[in-house]
Amino acid sequence: MEFMTTNEAVKKWGISERRIRQLLQDGRIEGAVKVGNNWNIPIIANKPADKRSIKLDNTEFKFDLPENYFNEVDELNEKLKSKRPMPKETLKSIKESFNLEWTYNSNGIEGNTLTLRETQVVLEGITVGGKTLKEHLEVINHEQAILFLDDLVKDRDPMTEWNIKNIHQLVLKEIDDKNAGKYRDENVRIMGAKHIPPDYLIIPELMEKLIISYKDWNKYHPIIKAALIHGELVKIHPFVDGNGRVSRLVMNLSLMNSGYVPVIVKKAKRLEYYEALDKAHTTGDYTDFVKLVTELEIEILNKYLELI
Repeated sequence: MEFMTTNEAVKKWGISERRIRQLLQDGRIEGAVKVGNNWNIPIIANKPADKRSIKLDNTEFKFDLPENYFNEVDELNEKLKSKRPMPKETLKSIKESFNLEWTYNSNGIEGNTLTLRETQVVLEGITVGGKTLKEHLEVINHEQAILFLDDLVKDRDPMTEWNIKNIHQLVLKEIDDKNAGKYRDENVRIMGAKHIPPDYLIIPELMEKLIISYKDWNKYHPIIKAALIHGELVKIHPFVDGNGRVSRLVMNLSLMNSGYVPVIVKKAKRLEYYEALDKAHTTGDYTDFVKLVTELEIEILNKYLELI
């Protein structure tokens, strides 16, 4: 592949060097690679759309929720906050157990056959006989992606395309390095779903709209906001593979940034989870999915409170 410098991109696209460097930092120039302090930009890269020219489609979401629906989850969350700071060893033990369950269930939803115990063994650095290298890597990679989320929350990094791509890169590391961290360049179908993902040619524009919309979703309760970023991200289906795992990670990043505990979508709830998402994608009605996320948040908050 041939590359151009930032100065050459300035001339080709007719925008300032400062603007191009900002686009590079935001991860909005596909295939760009940083080498030292300089960037190599693919000659075939498209000029990113200007945010000021992007018009949102003003999608209207439906939430048929009772008044004060989030009272219970908010009260539990405040109760947990009142227990902080928690003893370091207790918090570490809870987090390790939680991360194990999160990794096991998220990978299990996508077809990974490792049991919970086998997942733990892999995280301890031991190979499980009779299981594929891919399944081992899915466990290791997901754990690394969770640790990356922790860093993003500590650094108060915003929700950006760059961060979403980095999460995807970690999820597919050494499994599919060709596509890791890159938007798909082909059309795909979601098995068993009524929704058909959009044409790959408009993925960059849709992802940019998504990030802009996400900021506007501050008007919603944090659980609704987290449910929407998950649902709308997987609706776009920006990657060839790994969309489900990335969307669940991104949903939890949103929850964590809002001061909530990340949730675990259980493998056993896979059918309910998929049906709620498909309903949201085909009708715009997020009621079932928001209720599912709320139930999961209540469940994990109660677990934390029991353990401390």
